[in-house]
Amino acid sequence: MEIGRGAEAVLIKEGNSLIKKRLSKGYRIKEIDSRLLKTRTKQEARLLERVHGRIKVPKILYVNNEENTIAMEFIDGKKLADYFDSFNRKEQEKICKLIGKEIALMHNEDVIHGDLTTSNMILKNENVYLIDFGLGYVDDKIEPRAVDLHLLTQAFESKHYKFFKESIEIIFEEYKKHVKDAKKIFERLEKVEKRGRYKIKKEA
Repeated sequence: MEIGRGAEAVLIKEGNSLIKKRLSKGYRIKEIDSRLLKTRTKQEARLLERVHGRIKVPKILYVNNEENTIAMEFIDGKKLADYFDSFNRKEQEKICKLIGKEIALMHNEDVIHGDLTTSNMILKNENVYLIDFGLGYVDDKIEPRAVDLHLLTQAFESKHYKFFKESIEIIFEEYKKHVKDAKKIFERLEKVEKRGRYKIKKEA
């Protein structure tokens, strides 16, 4: 049963499994399209394998490089984009701490998510699972970690604006407790945010 479709992939639920199939792009040269699909499928699978057991992510069941599909455990929980605002503040604070810890542990493995929004977070059994590593990659530098956090801030401000400042503050405090090089990351985050403000001001 198809449960989701985006620009890059279609999601199909089969029992307790989720099949993610990457989609071809008609505007790309066939050989380039085929190579990109295979590369991105392999990369996402490698990232999930790299962090599995260290953070909460779906377990990989199998990868089919010929069909550009990844079969993984279906996380039957609540997508935070849809449910976060419905929780009371005490529950939200608890969730924010879970988010901060998971992101910190992910960054400790040199994995950059690339799309940290609550649409890619699922709450199940009082755990927050990170999903959809389609834009993710491995990088040991400080800048990508800061950019990940900047994107998360923007996502909360846009989607969960009522308590976004308080929520981000809790996430970051928990993140600092678990991440390596916290001081450097937050120094870089300040620079990333200044660049963002300058860009908005310039475009205006």
